[in-house]
Amino acid sequence: MRIGVNGRSFDEEPRPGQCLRTYLRERGWFGVKKGCDAGDCGACTVHVDGEPVHSCLYPAFRADGREVTTVEGLAAPDGELHPVQRRFLDAQGFQCGFCTAGFLMTTAALRPDQLADLPRAFKGNLCRCTGYRAIEDAVRGVKNVEEPAPGETVGRSLPAPAGPQVVTGTARYTFDVDVPGLLHMKLLRSPHAHARILAVDTSAALRVPGVHAVLTHRDAPERHFSTARHERPEEDPDDTRVLDDTVRYIGQRVAAVVADSEAAAEEGCRRVEVSYEVLPAVLDPEEAMRPGAPVVHDKDAATARIARPESNVVGEAHGEIGDVDTGFAEADVVYEQTYRTQRVQHASLETHGAVAWIDEDGRLTVRTSSQTPFLTRRALCALYDLPPERVRVVTGRVGGGFGGKQEMLVEDVVALAVLRLRRPVKLEYTRAEQFHGATTRHPFTIRVRAGARRDGTLTALRLRVVANTGAYGNHGPAVMFHSVGESMAVYRAAHKKVDVYSVYTHTVPAGAFRGYGLGQVLFAVESALDELARRLDLDPLEFKARNIIGPDEPMLTPGGHEEDLHIASYGLDQCLSVVRRAQAEPAAPAPQGWLVGEGAALAMIATGPPGGHLADARAALLPDGGFDLAVGTAEFGNGTTTVHRQIAAGELATTVDRITIRQSDTDVVRHDTGAFASTGTVVAGKATLRASRALADQLLDFAAAHLGVPRAGCRLAEEAVLHPGGRLLLKEMYAASRAVGLELAADGHFGGTPRSVAFNAHWFRVAVDPGSGEIRVLRSVHAADAGKVMNPMQCRGQVEGGVAQALGATLFEQVRLDERGAVDTAAFRRYRLPQYADVPRTEVHFIATSDAIGPLGAKSMSESPFNPVAPALANALRDATGVRFTELPLTRDRVWLALDAAEPPRAVRPARSGTPRPPGSR
Repeated sequence: MRIGVNGRSFDEEPRPGQCLRTYLRERGWFGVKKGCDAGDCGACTVHVDGEPVHSCLYPAFRADGREVTTVEGLAAPDGELHPVQRRFLDAQGFQCGFCTAGFLMTTAALRPDQLADLPRAFKGNLCRCTGYRAIEDAVRGVKNVEEPAPGETVGRSLPAPAGPQVVTGTARYTFDVDVPGLLHMKLLRSPHAHARILAVDTSAALRVPGVHAVLTHRDAPERHFSTARHERPEEDPDDTRVLDDTVRYIGQRVAAVVADSEAAAEEGCRRVEVSYEVLPAVLDPEEAMRPGAPVVHDKDAATARIARPESNVVGEAHGEIGDVDTGFAEADVVYEQTYRTQRVQHASLETHGAVAWIDEDGRLTVRTSSQTPFLTRRALCALYDLPPERVRVVTGRVGGGFGGKQEMLVEDVVALAVLRLRRPVKLEYTRAEQFHGATTRHPFTIRVRAGARRDGTLTALRLRVVANTGAYGNHGPAVMFHSVGESMAVYRAAHKKVDVYSVYTHTVPAGAFRGYGLGQVLFAVESALDELARRLDLDPLEFKARNIIGPDEPMLTPGGHEEDLHIASYGLDQCLSVVRRAQAEPAAPAPQGWLVGEGAALAMIATGPPGGHLADARAALLPDGGFDLAVGTAEFGNGTTTVHRQIAAGELATTVDRITIRQSDTDVVRHDTGAFASTGTVVAGKATLRASRALADQLLDFAAAHLGVPRAGCRLAEEAVLHPGGRLLLKEMYAASRAVGLELAADGHFGGTPRSVAFNAHWFRVAVDPGSGEIRVLRSVHAADAGKVMNPMQCRGQVEGGVAQALGATLFEQVRLDERGAVDTAAFRRYRLPQYADVPRTEVHFIATSDAIGPLGAKSMSESPFNPVAPALANALRDATGVRFTELPLTRDRVWLALDAAEPPRAVRPARSGTPRPPGSR
């Protein structure tokens, strides 16, 4: 047996049934990624004798006598990058980078005829982050990066510091490490939606060769906690145990088997015998609130922080401004409708997972794919009664998050095993587990009633909202409150009323997801106001423009104004102007006989969560005259590492390559609440700004004192301080300061308050085939008010990625449950993520504003592009067909059935001249 890999020869026999992916990773080729185990995502693509294959499907024994090339072997032996790797760097054709190796290997093998048909060529590769435009730019040789210049950093499209590691496969994600003596964990999961565990027999499992332990609820701490991670834990209900004696959804973990191999752990799971008392279950949130419904959590409301456990209401809010009955009486037209949004999976290509061990000092060390390393450490300390100094949490590069990794879903049970066995333990979710064992976006039902006068004045707006939080309340109350915040505050109306509920059911738990509830409610509100305008015979965009709040108006919701939330810069009017210009421009052609329409929607979002979001940063001078920047926030494609270097380099008058960043390690950086709620730039970035400015002041003060010259005559330049007598090199300053026992370093802190708001607007022109229900996007335009755009290339990528993810949620993504409550879409080929061919190129327009609160005028722009997409497309579909669609996703069958049932049928608009675009054309 001989397998050649990147010029080296391996003669070890593969295990029976072993795939090439695991064979390669076990030999240190970590550039080969695990994304799906089913040949659906392409992250594991390698070359076998020059031909690209999905190594998760390719039996390792078939590589006998062949030459395998992974992304690590793509470059020349002398280290010269392959042309494809260079193009991906120049275009920055990645964000989190987890899919990049697969795209590189696929692209490097494409023939000229295949390069001419990228939708077909990339059919086997998925990207969840970029929206694919940057990947296309990389393939086509488009250069998007700018060259760095001293001090001229913010506002420029500078590359990500980890880019070279991403394109060479050397960037280290959670499991790209070799841990000696590693044990593997697999989880036994519940087959019942609701049951009490009567007995667990582990004896047969423990007899499986290689099995070291089987952990059940008897081994787990009694205390309850929330998997949600927030700076203030009291925001979430304490309703979860590490392992529970009651299961509340199909897929809940029942036991953890730890063994020498994954195969042994899986066999151990199969041999665990569990006796259940099956209990009544409730799957619908409206039914769950009715008297007599099965109770999901029979707990004390005060101690568990559950609003009404007996009614399965984890959280609720009720409020009114003015009197909505009066407002509706004043209206000439009143529109009322119920809207529904579905479960959506985050589908980050790197699944949830952690590996943990006891280090040489006896400390618990956890390496995890998390957006919140510091809050995870805090939770582990509370669970296992450990002081913070005895727990270290490290986050490597994270392969996508989108809110799904603002949870503690694996670290708790891995820590339990490590503390019990005193051996390293790894738990890595499969793709199926990601669907039925992680979290989803909250499904919402929204009843909207809106009234307006004939002159277009909105008189009243009323919402009744029910969010299905699933079996556990992680993020349930917070998502509920946020969903009816900015979605109502952006409109001026004298009378508003809200009744909103977050409800337990015996289904897979929901959690944090991009937009955090706003996207669901905005689908309803923006659709309802569009329909109301049409019934008033008004242009929907003009109607909304008449009723949006202005820059000096209060943001009022029935829940009350949040005192620390301000309109610190205002670009919503400019966003709407972008849409108007797009409407006025020549239309793209549509196929003959198709219906054509256009629609828009707008959104406002707070640039951070209420109640505080903390970030600390430290900047220090290094011996070579460069700088060390320590920040706590995690990098998962959000680009904060790049932006923080740009901020620091600008303040310190240097180039970004002279800024070294340490991050996401509780041992080496100070506290950071986490990379969520769009805070990476506006909160952690402000801490970086303050630390860098303070260090710049220190440098000038020290130089002036050391040289005996006035401070006013000194200024920072690249690698030196300039003064009237010449220049003092920074490395000389470092030596001089150390000689007198001084460290030139400074701290920066920001508590996340006050907060500003960001604005977005999206517009579509679509064509609809009445014979099949197919929707084609003819044009997609997005206007974003991000304040001062710190890195235009990177920010554009965030917008495009948000739009692409939202299009998937709008058109076809749905986590479906069967009649028992089990997830029925636990694979990518059943779930349907947007592929290259599905995503049109979106025109992104940044609005010229500068925020009074954000660092250097910046605002957030990672979540907000997602929010207006679904209502904009639904409004365009209404314009094209005359049918108002009230439920997502807008699948072909749903559209066709509605058109077929419409009476009278919509008249077909004549097609414009020209050649129709193919589906998803770019």
